[in-house]
Amino acid sequence: MNTDSDGCFSNTPRIAKNTAHEKEAMILDSQTIASVDKSYMLDGLGRFSEQIKEALAIAESAERVSYLKIDNVIVTGVGASAISGDIMASLFRDKLDVPIFVNREYDLPKWANKDTLILCLSYSGNTDETLSAFKIAFQKKCKIICISTGGRLKELAEKREVPFITIPPGIQPRAATAYLLFPSIVFLKRLGLLKTAVEADIEETIQVTREFLTSINVETPTEVNPSKQLATTIHTTIPQVYGWGIYAPIARRWRHQFNENSKVIARSDILPDCNHNDIVGWTANPEISKQCSCILFRDRDEETLDMATRLNFMKALFHNTAGHVVEVTPKGKSQLAKTMSLMCLGDFTSCYLAVLRGVDPTPIDIITELKQRLAEK
Repeated sequence: MNTDSDGCFSNTPRIAKNTAHEKEAMILDSQTIASVDKSYMLDGLGRFSEQIKEALAIAESAERVSYLKIDNVIVTGVGASAISGDIMASLFRDKLDVPIFVNREYDLPKWANKDTLILCLSYSGNTDETLSAFKIAFQKKCKIICISTGGRLKELAEKREVPFITIPPGIQPRAATAYLLFPSIVFLKRLGLLKTAVEADIEETIQVTREFLTSINVETPTEVNPSKQLATTIHTTIPQVYGWGIYAPIARRWRHQFNENSKVIARSDILPDCNHNDIVGWTANPEISKQCSCILFRDRDEETLDMATRLNFMKALFHNTAGHVVEVTPKGKSQLAKTMSLMCLGDFTSCYLAVLRGVDPTPIDIITELKQRLAEK
């Protein structure tokens, strides 16, 4: 599996033709996938491009918000909701005149004040941490916008006359990223914080993800499906995902999807920071490192010479230490399209890995148990 001209991923070492992939192709057929993915997680993920269009329509029809002075932005949320904040903070790092801070806590930083915009993101509307942060934000007289399906967050927002954007219910939060991310981008633009044009990038993202999802969907056979191939390659290993720059939050997303959908332990790390610590561990633990698959995000258009040198060094290191080394590249031209296509690849790969492991991607019983324990306190 070599990286083709359009880019997707390459694998080191190669998998011999008519061996592993041929065997797994029989496993990852549509009938087998349907028998394991009983709650239709892949169906939800497959609607990503359509969800973007729906999310834009929702944002467009929302009541206009006229907040004037904004010195900083806090995106508060956890899990699948918080990843939208990470993506925006990374994508718009050099495009916004004000900082974006992603808050995953029950409280807010002391510096949050009346000139802070708080984006409360909670798909369910019942996330404890987000509800607590909302109350503190209101006490601090912050400017607040809430995006959710409803729940307690909607009750609190309506009671306090805080702008609330309702998104469609009925899907898993980790399959609803478009509904949280794209309205947030629209509001940054509408409030004058994001001054660069994003409309063309969004249109490209819709087109690129629609085409890419066709190439990795359930019906596309393994021999021409990069997501099924990747799941096959890393099956029975521990995924180690490495991102950098605009792809740092996507590496985190991949890890979360492997955790929740595949039900496996996974790690993610970011460059260049991991070159000052993580790489040392790979040189002295051969028994453990051989159990791992290292996934490196690559993008020649975004890589500086220093970053390319670091990534090439890591590829060579992992080739000698890890069980598998995989380089993954995005689709698209704009940064938004590229990050979203790479996110889709990870989402689908995590579900195909779940199928190979014989587990339904949707249930997250241990998280449900924890929430019940917290409710009893």
